[in-house]
Amino acid sequence: MANEVNMSAPAGGGGFTFDADKIDAVIKKWQDLRADLKRDYDDANLMANVKAPGKEFASEDWEKLANPSGKAFLEQNRKMQEYVTNYIDALTAAKKKITTKESETQADMAKTGNQAT
Repeated sequence: MANEVNMSAPAGGGGFTFDADKIDAVIKKWQDLRADLKRDYDDANLMANVKAPGKEFASEDWEKLANPSGKAFLEQNRKMQEYVTNYIDALTAAKKKITTKESETQADMAKTGNQAT
């Protein structure tokens, strides 16, 4: 995804243009990743809360070994979801800021153009 983060392209005259559709596509991919992580989290809950199949020492040992592994996976998944959510929020905020700035610039240019005539 790192290659897709460049949402602006050189424009004539040395400036940059912003392509909202490209950033929307990147945000959508991150949202899809977050949805996958949430599904994985639900599955990991089963691993983290496994119960021993029997009441003998072998089953109890198996439960003691399985649950910490599942809990570690849950924690890692939670951290990944948090990272992805923060990244989505940052991309969304950047898009909003750039879009707002572009709108303001266009309005200023239109106002300046009207005053020149």
